[in-house]
Amino acid sequence: MKRIGIVGSGSIGAAVARLAVAADYDVLIANSRGPESLTDLIDELGPRAQAGEVRAAAEFGDIPILAVPLAAYPKLPVDAFAGKTVLSTGNYYPHRDGRIEQLDSMESTTAEYEQSLLPGTVIVKAFNNILFHHIPNLAHSSPRTALPIAGDDNEAKARVSTIVNTLGFDTVDAGTLAESWRFEPESGAYTPIYAADEDKFTADYLATPEPPSRPAACASYLPPRIAPTSRRDSSSGRRSRHR
Repeated sequence: MKRIGIVGSGSIGAAVARLAVAADYDVLIANSRGPESLTDLIDELGPRAQAGEVRAAAEFGDIPILAVPLAAYPKLPVDAFAGKTVLSTGNYYPHRDGRIEQLDSMESTTAEYEQSLLPGTVIVKAFNNILFHHIPNLAHSSPRTALPIAGDDNEAKARVSTIVNTLGFDTVDAGTLAESWRFEPESGAYTPIYAADEDKFTADYLATPEPPSRPAACASYLPPRIAPTSRRDSSSGRRSRHR
């Protein structure tokens, strides 16, 4: 039996939940507002889905998925995630999360910061460089669309890749958590790589048709690996201060 717990019922969490149910996973989804707030989503997802508390979602499957803002991490039941590989879909957005000094100063990447908030887990990043409405539109595309992943444990990355593959995407190994900035906001491999026309995407990102991004093409958008302290912007393979 395939089971997966998803913490976060926003646009990304709900999109991944729909793919998981379609791929014959039993899904337990949780959010900060409680199971009663998920009635409509569970009705839509059908009998393979159920709502629960965050702790239940963390313990439901082998690899829980986190699709919550950074501000929610300190409120998570850390002990429920201990010993698990965690698939994190999140990014740092200062307008939403407030300023976080160690991210603004680039002392660490978002993924490394998440890892520090969840000691005893193995964080693997995926689904954080793609918009929520591109997820259902590009899943199981032909040729297959590729998503970059990053993590410090190769076995954990392989297990997450299996899930991502089952949900309808190929994967490209983008390196370690320290290198995960390569597909964060304002990087070369962020959301515009899935748009057919970047100008139209900039004008109205919800209306742009999307072609598949082949694995090789996805890899070509990843900026070169560099020292974590270097400053770069998205257009030249440089890392930006505001990711």
